[in-house]
Amino acid sequence: MTITPVILSGGGGTRLWPMSTPDRPKQFQALTGEHTMFQLTVLRATDRQRFDAPIIVANAAHAHLVEEQLNAIGVTDATLILEPCARNTAPAIALAALTVAEPEATLLVMPSDHVILDTAAFDAATAALLPLVENGWLATYGISPTGPETGYGYIKMDEAELSPAVHKVNRFVEKPDSERAQQMIASGDHVWNGGIFLFRADVYAQVLADHAPEMLAQSRKAMDGATRFGACITPDPDAFAACPSDSIDYAVMEKADRVAVAPVHMGWSDVGSWDSLHDIGAKDEDGNVLSGAVRVHASTGNLVYSDGVRISVHGIDNLIVVANGSEILIMPRGTSQKVRDFAKD
Repeated sequence: MTITPVILSGGGGTRLWPMSTPDRPKQFQALTGEHTMFQLTVLRATDRQRFDAPIIVANAAHAHLVEEQLNAIGVTDATLILEPCARNTAPAIALAALTVAEPEATLLVMPSDHVILDTAAFDAATAALLPLVENGWLATYGISPTGPETGYGYIKMDEAELSPAVHKVNRFVEKPDSERAQQMIASGDHVWNGGIFLFRADVYAQVLADHAPEMLAQSRKAMDGATRFGACITPDPDAFAACPSDSIDYAVMEKADRVAVAPVHMGWSDVGSWDSLHDIGAKDEDGNVLSGAVRVHASTGNLVYSDGVRISVHGIDNLIVVANGSEILIMPRGTSQKVRDFAKD
């Protein structure tokens, strides 16, 4: 049985401004290594013994970036669904579910801007979930928490296993405050909601029909009226714009009856801020994460990124310094969520 990767690439990545911009958001940046995060996500599923050609759901404005970066890693068989407007993750996945040739095709839905360092652990979780998915369950990957993070949603698992290394989802939990997060971590039965999913296309469509029928109807209308050019599919703009906007969590996962979760420790990060990039980045002997034309002296615990202009630092500690074009960002580590305030201008 093969799996169809569905890679969601429509995000704007405002929390990594000024490197991430509307024209070139974070998933198309090589922020964690030689390849961009989009390319790393695609490369995770290139074994054609296990995976079918991927479906990329992207902003129509980024079509050239998607094609350019796929060609750079030798992936020539992808289907591109180009969203004429943003309608959140549930409709984006509906477009992919309506595109596959076989209604019972298994879809592996992955955001394009997440990092997974331990792909073997990821593959093992996929293998553990597949038997339930084949039997009509919706499945998700529960990230083993490394601390009481307040920036993620959580999943409470039933204590008993459905099958080895897989539990039934008890409920989804909104982003908690610090005290509630600590309680959930201490309980041992909560994992982070990483936003990666595995299910059959027809099962996903059926849950939409049950709980979000207008979303399914408008997505179907958009695909019926789509224009096609080569491997690119552009849904009908008016029909898709009329589609209700909602996340897969709210529209589907929280309402479905049979949802499974595989808790997994796989070196995951959503790279949601410059602080998280410092956490996962390769550090020098002084704890600095450096990229581009950068030189440091007598400085510790910094993240310094440059895309062009040379940055020289001396005698500073625990700062974020990022330069891209004519924009320069300087702020203390631990405050990088404030970047969105600058990115709005």
